[in-house]
Amino acid sequence: MLVTERAGRLRVLRDGKLDSQSVAGVPKVHAIRNAGLFDIVLHPKFSENKLVYFTYTKSGENGQSAIALGRGRLDGAALSDVRELFAGEWTTLLGGSRIAFARDGTIFMTTGATSTNAAQDPNSDYGKVLRFKDDGSIPSDNPFVGKSGHKPEVYTIGHRDQLGLAIHPDTGAVFSNENGPNGGDELNLILPGRNYGWPIFSFGRGYDGARLSEMPLREGIEAPVVVWLPSIAPSGMAFYSGEKFPAWKGNVFIGGMRRGEIPGTGRLERVVFNGKMEELRRESLLTELGQRIRDVRQGPDGLLYVLTEEEDGALLRIEPVQ
Repeated sequence: MLVTERAGRLRVLRDGKLDSQSVAGVPKVHAIRNAGLFDIVLHPKFSENKLVYFTYTKSGENGQSAIALGRGRLDGAALSDVRELFAGEWTTLLGGSRIAFARDGTIFMTTGATSTNAAQDPNSDYGKVLRFKDDGSIPSDNPFVGKSGHKPEVYTIGHRDQLGLAIHPDTGAVFSNENGPNGGDELNLILPGRNYGWPIFSFGRGYDGARLSEMPLREGIEAPVVVWLPSIAPSGMAFYSGEKFPAWKGNVFIGGMRRGEIPGTGRLERVVFNGKMEELRRESLLTELGQRIRDVRQGPDGLLYVLTEEEDGALLRIEPVQ
């Protein structure tokens, strides 16, 4: 297993043991506040080409940084042939990023925009879902290709911090989750060219308690699939498709870092849908740990693996009761 640490380290676990040495060859990252080394995914043909993709922030002048998509070849304990495939414009925005390969081999990448109008600017890379080919070039069917004042890599606009991204295992649909400001966290179905509202429309409130918008939606703004009030600060997510937990098939699992702005209230959230991806119910798991949950993934063994974000973080494995 590969685990990224925000400070810029890439770690490896083999047979349940953490290697003492980090993977060499990771580019220098700008790790400050929410910035640093973010997500990592394998190329769909990793067994043949050994390529891994990762997102991170790099440092610029005058305290600015830029989000970047990198690629390298993983061979044993090091990355080689490391390339920067994409970098956004320089900014003071320091949100997170997630990446995922779609069924057609393109790669989706989330960017955040917490406190500015960049999310509504189609000529900015922040507050967006972006889409690339596996070599970093732009797919010709991206929705804004050739449109003046629009960056061609932009796939959707109007997002806040998006710390979870997953491809539905049955339909291939793309889903991301989004941190609201003070409530109003969202799970969204990502559709080309759509506007998801931030910062003009939101179900959340400001940190002073005031509503951010009189109405959370209007025509032309995509409605979320799920909304959290109060906030759970959603992070990594996964759709379960394994055999070890048959009652959980089709459910989405989402890490939660805290509920209602209260420390020590992290959880793993399970959401159940009907056949039309309409919410039926939700369940909070692992609340007794009181830890921030940063990521959740389904392993090839059909079990769930959960990563905590603490000073002494842990990788947890969820197994069925015998």
